[in-house]
Amino acid sequence: MKIVGIKNLSVEQLKSELQRGGKFVIYQYSFSVIIMSFKRSSNVHLIKYGESSFAKGLLYTLPTLLLGWWGIPWGPIYTVSTVISNSRGGKDVTEEVKQSLNAFYEGVTTFS
Repeated sequence: MKIVGIKNLSVEQLKSELQRGGKFVIYQYSFSVIIMSFKRSSNVHLIKYGESSFAKGLLYTLPTLLLGWWGIPWGPIYTVSTVISNSRGGKDVTEEVKQSLNAFYEGVTTFS
């Protein structure tokens, strides 16, 4: 699992960020090639306290609007559901990531 936005953060800085209200989010994107449509998820992104999860989601929403709707019938369906999900700030996966981090750092620290 790759987490975007945690580079150069210590474990203590990451814990502090999560306690302040930071969260982990994934975004969706979709694209179509002639008659085939695909819907995928991004890497996990750390959204720090005070940052806009909507703004970061635009990196996935704008290409979806250009390339997602071409395939019939799933292209328009995937495009609409992707735009709705990303405009709501993406999917919050904070608890799942914290569980993974707790397992990785077992006995060292807790990301509760």
